[in-house]
Amino acid sequence: MRRMNIPDLIQTYGYFAVFIGTVLEGETVLLLAGYAAHQGLLNPYLVFLVAWLGATLGDQFYFWLGRRHGQGLMQRFPKLQRKIESALHLIENHPRKAIFSMRFIWGLRTAMPIALGISRVSWPLFIVLNIISALVWAALITSLGYIFGAALSAWLGEIHHYEHWLVLALVLLALFTWHVYRNRNKAGS
Repeated sequence: MRRMNIPDLIQTYGYFAVFIGTVLEGETVLLLAGYAAHQGLLNPYLVFLVAWLGATLGDQFYFWLGRRHGQGLMQRFPKLQRKIESALHLIENHPRKAIFSMRFIWGLRTAMPIALGISRVSWPLFIVLNIISALVWAALITSLGYIFGAALSAWLGEIHHYEHWLVLALVLLALFTWHVYRNRNKAGS
């Protein structure tokens, strides 16, 4: 049996990782996928489509969660409650802008669609603007990752001997950061 190396792992599980990553949060995973697309390990158009689908479905789920269980979530998770209350304040005055920009507001990425579900925003309005917002976000972040890959390759020249290790190090750093952030948030709840 042949052992899988890093490029094989990226080619085998990369799109799945993009989907899961964009459902949960997304930027780091999508930037790395854009970089992998520049390296020829993933198709950039497919990365974009998977990210668009993952981001759209993830936020639809969080919207539904807010609509169905929002008050219970706020009671159970005080730190989330503070974020949702901040998001609700933004939504009150500018609901359309809040929907469109929710992906770009760091710190409220998950709380915003839950807050939109709690609010009086209609689900058809949310669906339409969420789809458009996810489209813009997926195209932008995928492109940034791709451009980063091109710039890094040009800057370092012969990096291809080490680039797989660099990608692995970036993935491990992203996972470590996510783990620390998640545990810190749990401790603060």
